[in-house]
Amino acid sequence: MLKTWRRYLWLLVLVALLSFLLPRAARLLYPLPYREIIVTYAHREGLDPLLVAAVTRVESKFYPRAQSEQGARGLMQLMPETARLAAGQLGLPYDPDRLFSPEYNLRLGSWYLAALLREFGNLTPALAAYNGGRGNVHNWLERGIWDGNSRNLSQVPFPETREFVRQVLQNYRIYRILYPDVR
Repeated sequence: MLKTWRRYLWLLVLVALLSFLLPRAARLLYPLPYREIIVTYAHREGLDPLLVAAVTRVESKFYPRAQSEQGARGLMQLMPETARLAAGQLGLPYDPDRLFSPEYNLRLGSWYLAALLREFGNLTPALAAYNGGRGNVHNWLERGIWDGNSRNLSQVPFPETREFVRQVLQNYRIYRILYPDVR
């Protein structure tokens, strides 16, 4: 009987220790740098900050100087034309070099993501448009190539866009578990 109680006690200690350490360890794998900036601009645009974090993680791994071969820049990997549009809508001066500034990039990127959510009315096609282009996603939806459902990502014609949406949704779920205090 005493042996059983000792095992039970050790099991309780182990569970308590793991429940304390695992979330902290997972946060090392899924950090939330630029937290204050992300929260500020996500809230300003009516977005969940953890969605902005998930997009940023997938786009740049939070590296502010990231630049794609296609010319996308900064944390949220904004194309210069998209950034120019966002800056104009926000009444900000457009400066392509400032796309490497975390605050400027997150402000413009948050506005653009919110605009896509308003336009498409659903997260999954909005994310697809963020990566694959608004016109392409409208075309896929109108022609019945894709129904806009996250369960049917295999219908998305662009492999990169399929993977982007899948990764952002997965990262978003993980961020919501690890950072319940960020809303």
